[in-house]
Amino acid sequence: MAEWMRQQLEAHIQVAEKGEALLPALREVGKVLCDAFAERGILYTFGNGGSAADAQHFTGEIIGHYKRDRRPLGAVTLSTDPTTMTCIANDYSYDDVFARQVAGLARPGDVVAAFTTSGRSANIVSALEAAKAAGATTLLFGGGDGGPAREFADYALLSPSTTTPRIQEFHTFMLHVLSEIVDAWADGDEEYAL
Repeated sequence: MAEWMRQQLEAHIQVAEKGEALLPALREVGKVLCDAFAERGILYTFGNGGSAADAQHFTGEIIGHYKRDRRPLGAVTLSTDPTTMTCIANDYSYDDVFARQVAGLARPGDVVAAFTTSGRSANIVSALEAAKAAGATTLLFGGGDGGPAREFADYALLSPSTTTPRIQEFHTFMLHVLSEIVDAWADGDEEYAL
């Protein structure tokens, strides 16, 4: 195996080992999501670039299913509608593409989840701020210290890395764990009781 590949694998393993410290927070966020879905709340997700793909992945696992055949739950990805995104970017600013959607859609009882590696993108920060103003619960999938977005997150799941690939790899792990919790809850599985 090429040395650079071994280094990539070792870096991934180190992040995964450090990530064990996030398991209690994942359990808590899992309960928050299940409680929201129990009251017919909606999960809104968004991100830029690869983080937009992660947001869409999470929505797919929630509104579809992860491993179990169960009822659909309410989830929407705000970065997947090019008409709305370009309308807001053109008429207002790209910094507003998520915040304007959140302001129009999110309500108390909903969960708004942002995916970002730096936590510094203005459109991510302003959307989380808009979600808090709307009374929704805010969730940040970030990395490092969470950047400015951390200030507006009720719950911050921060990958223990400052390197984009490692952050995104751990985001996938976390969204899969949360999807497993939600699937089990929706299926009435007591083994995953929160």
